[in-house]
Amino acid sequence: MKRSWSASVGVEAGVFTVGVATLLAALMTSQGLAGGTPSPLLAVGGAFVDRTPPWLKDFAIATFGTHDKVALIVGMALFLIAVCAVIGIVGARRPTAGMVAFGFFGAIGMLAVATRPHSGTLDLLPTVIGTAAGLWALSTLWQRAAEGAQGNALDRRRFLMGGAGFTLAGIAAATLGQSLGQGARQAAQSRSVIRVPKAAKPVVIPGAAQLDVKGITPYIMPNADFYRIDTALVVPQLDTAGWSLKVHGMVDQEVTINWAILLSKPMQDSLVTLMCVSNEVGGNLTGNAVWTGWPVRELLKMAGPKAGADMVLSTSSDGWTAGTPLSVLTDDRNALLAVAMNGQPLPFEHGFPVRMVVPGLYGYVSATKWVTELKVTSFAQDQGYWTPRGWSERGPVKTESRIDVPRSGDRVSAAKVAVAGIAWAQHRGIKAVEVRVDNGPWQLARLADEPSIDSWRQWVLPWQAATGSHTITVRATDTEGVTQTPTQVPPAPDGATGWHTITVNVD
Repeated sequence: MKRSWSASVGVEAGVFTVGVATLLAALMTSQGLAGGTPSPLLAVGGAFVDRTPPWLKDFAIATFGTHDKVALIVGMALFLIAVCAVIGIVGARRPTAGMVAFGFFGAIGMLAVATRPHSGTLDLLPTVIGTAAGLWALSTLWQRAAEGAQGNALDRRRFLMGGAGFTLAGIAAATLGQSLGQGARQAAQSRSVIRVPKAAKPVVIPGAAQLDVKGITPYIMPNADFYRIDTALVVPQLDTAGWSLKVHGMVDQEVTINWAILLSKPMQDSLVTLMCVSNEVGGNLTGNAVWTGWPVRELLKMAGPKAGADMVLSTSSDGWTAGTPLSVLTDDRNALLAVAMNGQPLPFEHGFPVRMVVPGLYGYVSATKWVTELKVTSFAQDQGYWTPRGWSERGPVKTESRIDVPRSGDRVSAAKVAVAGIAWAQHRGIKAVEVRVDNGPWQLARLADEPSIDSWRQWVLPWQAATGSHTITVRATDTEGVTQTPTQVPPAPDGATGWHTITVNVD
């Protein structure tokens, strides 16, 4: 039997397996029979993400940015194709060994499914049936390949048609499963009919908060351009009718609210800059938006936290958790259960129907999307998702700044050039921004208006550019008088520090 034929048998059986398992997982999810992640491919991907060390996570985000999940899925697909091709080649000569190897990888999928949050016995069914279907496809195609290698053109045609049939069936099943999965249609319908509630005191952003500088980051980041970093390989599609939020743990009484109850509460607007702890110096994993929601402190007040509690462990619908200091959620800052972003219902990618927005903390300890549970507890008893993976248990945002224009490596003319960007110190505010060209003196930049100390602030410095190559550096000082440190450290374990420096060439 030709080696290429044998390899194709393994790949075709693998595609068929994934397709059958994906379709069954979607059907079970749509009928409410699955409690965890019944899709083996997503379960393996989720298990991989859960076990990703900080250095690899930083590398993935630095290399692929917000496309890190696409890169992971493509990598998994290529790995699966390679493994299945090897199994096909081995099994053509030693069918029993090939079957055992194929079953072994099916068992890995079952183990991944079993270890996902909220998993149950029924969640294993799609992987079991998918693996069995793949073994049947392997046996059938090996037999047809052997007949085709020794027979006539008709036998070879039967082999090729059989392989194509299994492949197309697998692709069709996977496609149908994706369309059925996650309750996407119901979720989209529930989002489309939402009327964003009005806040009693809407945020008013003065025109002077936005500088008239070409290329500078807009003061309000459009929803479509807002960065997305989370661990969900597939964005949860939650229906407002089925959403609820439970508060339990160290409380006087457990409280559960649904969508209707939440919308009946007095809403507030909050102008907040969110930031991922993986943001490098000068990076773009940050965004500013107007969020509308109900203060978390009001919900916690209904439950009544007990003495000794100092942390709230928030949980997403996909099992992700964040540990947030209780004091931050109960003080006077606008920590919200947000339902809207820039006047629109939350996009699915950013937590629809409800997410947490907490000023002054990195997202990994506060910004839980698709939130369904708040456990009042303590740092001594519980940990958020990233803490046991090497990140600090508390993540206050550090004072930082960034040069947006000119870009590093740009060529500009020997004339007056606007050097501009943003600076942030959430819940403290920015007092000053200074810019240095080469090794010259620090010069104070002009600051735009600051409507909220919880959001970033734009700045600009007119620079008379002289011919040659120049380095430009920026630093910020917050309202507490703390100037950002020049010490360069990577994001792990509690956020990057250092001055952003660029190089420009002047003609």
